Amino acid sequence: MTTRQHHLLTSLVLLMSIMGAEAQTTPDVPRLVVSVIVDQLCTDYLDAFAPLYGEEGFRRLLREGRVYQRAEYPFAQPDRASSVACLASGAAPYENGIVGERWLSRQTLHPQYCVGEGTPANLAVSALGDELKLGTEGRALVYSVAPNSDAAVLAGGHAADGAFWISDDNGQWVTSAYYEYPVWLTSYNRGEHAANNIKKLLWTPINNQVAEFSYFVSESMKKPFRHMFRGDRQFREFKASALVNEEVTDFVGHCLQNTQMGNDTFTDYLSVTYYAGNYDHHTVADYPIELQDTYVRLDYQIERLLRMIEEKVGRERVLFVLTSTGYSDTDRSDGDMARYRIPTGEFNITRASGLLNMYLSALYGQAQYIEGTMGNQLYFDLKGIENRALNISEVLERSAEFLGRLSGVRDVFTATRLMLGIGTPSVRALRNAYNPRQSGDILIQVSPGWTLVNEQTGERRQQRDSYMTFPLVFFGRNIEPQVIVEPVTVDHVAPTLARCLRIRAPSASSAAPLTGIR
Repeated sequence: MTTRQHHLLTSLVLLMSIMGAEAQTTPDVPRLVVSVIVDQLCTDYLDAFAPLYGEEGFRRLLREGRVYQRAEYPFAQPDRASSVACLASGAAPYENGIVGERWLSRQTLHPQYCVGEGTPANLAVSALGDELKLGTEGRALVYSVAPNSDAAVLAGGHAADGAFWISDDNGQWVTSAYYEYPVWLTSYNRGEHAANNIKKLLWTPINNQVAEFSYFVSESMKKPFRHMFRGDRQFREFKASALVNEEVTDFVGHCLQNTQMGNDTFTDYLSVTYYAGNYDHHTVADYPIELQDTYVRLDYQIERLLRMIEEKVGRERVLFVLTSTGYSDTDRSDGDMARYRIPTGEFNITRASGLLNMYLSALYGQAQYIEGTMGNQLYFDLKGIENRALNISEVLERSAEFLGRLSGVRDVFTATRLMLGIGTPSVRALRNAYNPRQSGDILIQVSPGWTLVNEQTGERRQQRDSYMTFPLVFFGRNIEPQVIVEPVTVDHVAPTLARCLRIRAPSASSAAPLTGIR
């Protein structure tokens, strides 16, 4: 071997060693992470309607994914907004600021929407998409798609390239001035989609198997259904129907075709929200077949979503995570519980507030001590109480004692009691759902079976503490099939995905990443 040949061989060996070392140190990350949030998905119904599913939707996820069967939220009484915010931020409302879809503004004394003007300003911490933007110096693409603005905006976070939702007014896909308006959004809205055909849309069972399948015992099972969307609420009703999920998948497909998601070496993030509640938020007793049809149609949309994303990005380059918002408005009982001697009643928080104000006026002098009510919370005039040289803690404690004696009240919590009682699991869940900036000064727990009525806001909600199970599924790149039966809280999702992406977890995320997912 000549000297020249020896040097050439040595150089080739050295080059191969360097390339091998680089290959070993290059982060093994997916090209696209897809978060699928199914509003009100419930394990009971997911399992009940399984005979009606195909093989490539829910069955594929449960067969090939890492399935946590008992997922939970780390705070009490989640709704769509608070759940999505927790998934995105890895933190409970106490840290992230999103206590619900609405809360009472102390400045205006009117209900305030969590994403007023379509911005994430009320989300007080970073979201996973924000950290992905930071970690890639803005090169990653972050998009969020949902039927409603709260889910779209909160899932996208502060730095998203786009958040899109369906307008209640005209059914078009819209965004806000906070985000850039893409040209392809206009082209989609001009095409043949649901809003442009709303008068022709007819919702009937997707097939005979759904129409004949009998899971519920309700007499309504015998009634076939035909729903059209007319009148002032036509788009709101459409968004709370099984047909909205097809529209969501269609829009996601258009977004994929017109963006560069998954096309380069920088990981992108897509959040998709579907609907699994009942028609127009009615109960199972009202529309049982509709709920069956919703799950079957959703199964097909999950299959479509998996297929279109894998075809664009590649099966080995995408990581999916699917879970629920963890609540259900389909299981409340609007029947005559008293007729069957079941403990029930109405707790009117507006009237209770008036009685309490009379009590406090008798103790401390005539004044308006309570500024307003929202849900099960009372908002006090703290500045007025302070100006009267009264001890705020004493006023709140006496108020709690008074309210605790009213019919239909199980327990009453002041903010101080919530802070001091976090060692108790039930109180910790309430505390995590509380936020000092957004929440009231007193929280009333209504007795199970009783209905909370708020005349000021028009709210009417029956208290049910039934345990609701829902799954958390990781599926796709590097995921080995496994079923985990131990409970897991959903705030672990964001830090788990952050570790997979080699980025920091969101700023208020203190939960540890889940093991077995990298």
